[in-house]
Order: sequence, then C-alpha cells, then structure tokens
Amino acid sequence: MPFRDIAEASLGPKARVYEHGWQSWSPTGAYPASATSPRPSDARVNAVHYRGRDLPGEGFQAEGLFAVDPGDGGAVRVWSAPDPTRDVPSIRACARQGTLVVSADGAVNESSYDGGLWTALATWADDFAHQVGVGPLRSQPPFWCSWYQYFTEVREEDILENLAVADSLGLDIQVLQIDDGWEAEIGDWLERSPRFPRPLAEIAKRIRATGRRAGIWTAPLLVGGRSQLAREHPDWLVRGADAGRNWDESLLALDVTHPDAADHLEHVFRTLTEWGFDFFKIDFMYSGALDGGRHNDADGIAAYRQALGIIRNAIGPNAALLGCGAPILPSVGLVDAMRVSPDTGPKYEPEAGDVAVASQRSAVLTGRARAFQQGRFWINDPDCLIVRPNVERREDWADHVERFGALRSSSDRLRDLDAWGLETTRRLLQPASIEPFDLSGLDDA
Repeated sequence: MPFRDIAEASLGPKARVYEHGWQSWSPTGAYPASATSPRPSDARVNAVHYRGRDLPGEGFQAEGLFAVDPGDGGAVRVWSAPDPTRDVPSIRACARQGTLVVSADGAVNESSYDGGLWTALATWADDFAHQVGVGPLRSQPPFWCSWYQYFTEVREEDILENLAVADSLGLDIQVLQIDDGWEAEIGDWLERSPRFPRPLAEIAKRIRATGRRAGIWTAPLLVGGRSQLAREHPDWLVRGADAGRNWDESLLALDVTHPDAADHLEHVFRTLTEWGFDFFKIDFMYSGALDGGRHNDADGIAAYRQALGIIRNAIGPNAALLGCGAPILPSVGLVDAMRVSPDTGPKYEPEAGDVAVASQRSAVLTGRARAFQQGRFWINDPDCLIVRPNVERREDWADHVERFGALRSSSDRLRDLDAWGLETTRRLLQPASIEPFDLSGLDDA
C-alpha cells in the first residue's frame, strides 16, 4: 500500500519525535523533530538490522509506533498499528516549513496522552498489553552466556571451565547458556560442531548436576545457504526472502506454513528439551517475518507468530523463551523476555558509526528508548554484562545494565575477571524484576 498523509503537527523549538524500530536491533529513540534518524550503512545492515525496506532520505520511518512530543507541556500524540499482531504499518514523518507531516502505508490509530513522552509511551504500552492479553510475567534467573568471550569459537571445554569457576567463586549463576558456535551449520540444529565432541545431552546433564539449568542458543527460523536443510529441503524455504548475509554465507528463512517444516521445527525443540535444556535464546527471529512466497500464502507476521506457537508448544509452558533480533510488536505476549537493543560489545563505538551495529553505544541508545516495555510486554534484556579489564568503558556499561536491565547475565570468561569486575558481576547477577522501570529522568540517563 502506498504512503498517504494522515496528520500534521505544529513544531515548536523543543518538539521531538519518538521513532520505534522494527526489531530488537533496529535503532529506536527520541530525536529533535527537524532531524533525520539513523540510516543503515549498507544493504546487509538494512536486511539484518532494520526491516529491509526502502527508507526516506530525510525525516523518520517508524514501524508500528510513532509519537510527537510538542515540548511545551502539551499532549503527546501517538500513532500506532491498530493490531500489531496482524499488521505493522510503516509510519513516516518529515518536517516541512515548521510542520511535521505524518504518513503511513496502512491503517493507523491516533491517541494522545498527558504527562510527557515516556509517560505517554508507558500508558500506550499498558493499553496494548491489555489488548493482546499479556499474561502474568515470571521472573527469570541470572545466567552466564558464552557469546561475548568466545563468540563462534566456543568449545565444550569453555563451558565446563566456566561451570566450575562459577562454583568456586560462588556466583549466583542459575543457568549456563551455550551460545552460537555449538551447531554444525545454521539450520542444522541437531548436529553439533567438532568443538563439542560429546553429545549436548551430556553437557546439559553436567550443568544440571550442579543445580543449575541448561540454556542454549538457536536461530530457528534462519537457514544458512551451506546447511543440509537448504540442500535437501528447498521447498521448506520462504521464496524470494533475503535474510541477509552472515557467517560468510547467504541467509534464507524457514517457511513454517509448510507442514513438514513445521514438524521439523517442533522436532528440533522437543529434542533439545529432551536433551535437558529449558532456557532457550531464539535469535535472528526477524527472518520468520520476512515477506515472500509461503506454502499457504500467510503473510510474514502470521507465519512468525505461528512459529513462536510451535516453539512454545514444543518446550512447554515452564521453559524460558528469550527473543532476540525479533520483530518487537508482533512478539508481545509470546516470549518471556526480549532483547530490546542491538548487541553490545567490548568496543564503545559501533563500526562505521551505524547505531544498529554491535557496540555499547548502540545497545545503550536503543535499550533505554525501550525501557517503557519492561514489566508491560515482557522482561527487558539489555544484553550481557561484560566487565573484564579489556572492555572499553566497562563502568558505563555496568551502569546501563543496572539501570535498564531487568534480565541479568554475564558473558566474560569468569577466570579473567579482576577484583572490580568480579564484585560488579556478583552484585548485578540477580533474578529479573517483573516491575516496570521508573522512567523519571530517562532523558538524562
């Protein structure tokens, strides 16, 4: 559907807008109303970190949620998708001669709220959570994740080493989560890398023997071009869908509307559950909502929500489900916790200045702009605490995790922590709060 103008807003000198991005990694924030929000640095970043659609040369493009704060104490106007579980229109805005012209490519509701920008967004989120029927939230345990120390080179020995060190240090790590690098290929989730010579069920058993839970990472709706699944079952893939490029390969999307692909997805998660895992980080989930040709003509959002239903059915109601790289609004009510920002990293500034790309600055900017979702949609995941000595501005990152992180996790080699890093890790590893954040002073954070 083409864009059509839906509203105009007068712009005072202090007017600002709120632009909500499509998925976990998409830039989200408040900006001067006359500015232009961040744009992807290249086509790959657009595919993997944004929505993969064309963006206007200036102004803003929000996905399903956009707000204007006049800056003079007046009511905040909010434009939003009537039902983001079915359709998420893009909402554009651009300043023209002192007036902000708002347009959209689909149906949009307008509402207004007193109390300032963040209060308005929190009130809107309360209404949306009620509309979707978000159930009671459950606290989630503090955990250790292998990613930011070992990345894709993680080995079985690394997992077992940190398991032992967590015990020796007496850290409140209740879950050990194996992140990316254990699998044979992206899409071949029941085959493991040579760096994990023993069956994963044995590693999960070792973790559980310490009284902890076992966690595991997958990207279940993503299919790598090198995978056995892509070679043997091309009919299980979304036709024409470009999920970007990573791991030095082209990325494709699983079509869960194909009955055999749906059975495969359920089998993967039932098997992982049988192996002893009950904490699941599901990543690169944007791929399941991509536009393209599907077996039963479902659109991307319907297929994505179908996939999450399959996963939940397979793992059961008590397992933890942490979304990442996921379409935000279509996921409400379907996951226990959600990454609300791009990846952090040992470096403060993102590559090429692109705030969708991994860095502490990227994670901070978008993470605090989604602070209002905590305790309303789910438990906010700010990304992992990393505080080993070679992490830039580690004190600032720890402050962000403490202020805007409900889900708490560590991702350092525990043996490498110095005294400050160990004390900070010990202090911040706590069970997740289910209460909304105090949003006062958010603009000064």
